[in-house]
Amino acid sequence: MSDIEEATNQLADVNLHENQRSVQVTESDLRSESELLVTIGATVPTGFEQTAADEVREKLGSSCKISRDRGKIYFVISVESLAQVHCLRSVDNLFVVVQEFQDYQFKKTKEDILKDFEELAGKLPWSDPLKVWKINTSFKKKKTKRKKINQNSSKGKINNGKDNNKIDETGIKEFHDSALDSHILDYYENPAIKEEISTLVGDDLASCKDETDESTRQETEPQVLKFRVTCNRAGDKHCFTSNEAARDFGGAVQDYFKWKADMTNFDVEVLLNIHDNEVIVGIALTEESLHRRNITHFGPTTLRSTLAYGMLRLCDPLPYDIIVDPMCGTGAIPIEGATEWSDCFHIAGDNNPLAVNRAANNISSLLTKSQIKEGKPSWGLPIDAVQWDICNLPLRTGSVDIIVTDLPFGKRMGSKKRNWNLYPACLREMGRVCTPGTGRAVLLTQDTKSKSQPVADLFCCWPLRFLALSGMRHVWRKVDTVWVNIGGLRAAVYVLGRTPQPSTLQNTMGKEELLSNAKHEDA
Repeated sequence: MSDIEEATNQLADVNLHENQRSVQVTESDLRSESELLVTIGATVPTGFEQTAADEVREKLGSSCKISRDRGKIYFVISVESLAQVHCLRSVDNLFVVVQEFQDYQFKKTKEDILKDFEELAGKLPWSDPLKVWKINTSFKKKKTKRKKINQNSSKGKINNGKDNNKIDETGIKEFHDSALDSHILDYYENPAIKEEISTLVGDDLASCKDETDESTRQETEPQVLKFRVTCNRAGDKHCFTSNEAARDFGGAVQDYFKWKADMTNFDVEVLLNIHDNEVIVGIALTEESLHRRNITHFGPTTLRSTLAYGMLRLCDPLPYDIIVDPMCGTGAIPIEGATEWSDCFHIAGDNNPLAVNRAANNISSLLTKSQIKEGKPSWGLPIDAVQWDICNLPLRTGSVDIIVTDLPFGKRMGSKKRNWNLYPACLREMGRVCTPGTGRAVLLTQDTKSKSQPVADLFCCWPLRFLALSGMRHVWRKVDTVWVNIGGLRAAVYVLGRTPQPSTLQNTMGKEELLSNAKHEDA
């Protein structure tokens, strides 16, 4: 049985109130929408395009094209996979491609080029991308409503201790507005539709009735959409600016659709991406970057969750691995790891008590979010936050499988002069606690040398240079290097492998003891 048939049957099994208005959705209608193929574009951390492409191929079964403009990938999906795209961990922003021009022929004068942009708006195939945008907007609204329902249900159970299985007709209507939308929405929430319906509380649904009625009126009444055009341009051979292109192209879009222009409070964001002779027109599917999903308490150098995910994928975690971030900051790396690799144990440590406190608060916020989503108490996450000295970790020799950390650049935190002493000491202690032979480390740091210099020279990049200074070249070996851009700073992610050479430093705590004594962070 296909996913669409299963979603239709699940909805049909629910007993509707005799006076309730139902929406008739045929299987052929569902198939026509779900089988619509569209091209999705995604912005990703610069340098991790291949990592993001691997995730798309692994989770969606789609091959990716990596754009010449670094930091973007493109892949084709069916509409029913749209919600799964929003669950990708390596992407920042999403958009549906309206049309792509691989070799756009620009005219010689600015006036002719801008006139071509004006004429282009009326020639583009807007129909299917706008369908995707509408479906995307629809199930995002439904997701928000269901979150409020689960939040109120959770409060009711805690305050009253009662379990009322009464189902309000307003709640039923939300699940029947569109079988396709419900099918897509289920990827965000509990996939067991019947089980979720049985846990809804009638009083909580009734409290949302006014909001639902208002939303229904807005859907039935004709409404003029607000829009804006954002132009992203790269290349030094253009005789026009990004603002000029967005202005003229946006004016033509407004004339074509009769939409209202609004630069801040907009419904539709049209994207005009120009890279040399490549032009891609798209419609944004995300209102804000997906990298903000986990962090609520920010520090001076908070790492993006998408970048943290890319670093974790480089070390290929296995079940039951112990993964440590000895300089965790706000805990972005271990929190991302605990969310995606829940069969591993993650330790977030830092010498700064403020950083440890931020990490603990972020862990607590994530647990609360999980409880609201599931509508019941959570058992916690396989993660703990500890304050320690990076140069003297309270871990026994060889007790850690993976080390993933963002080393201080010496810009906002610390200084380059201090790093000359800090880095060798860190590498020695990491080598001690990491398992010989199978252990690995992924380190993010700013690279001060030119990429054109031979990497074989151990003094051409910071971690390898410090390996030589700290006498640890026999303990660590370089496996791979990924060049990235962090807030305009050129940086590198170094993947190191632990050699079989045992450490001669004294141990403190064993791996089995660490697992048995570890305490999960409670909400």
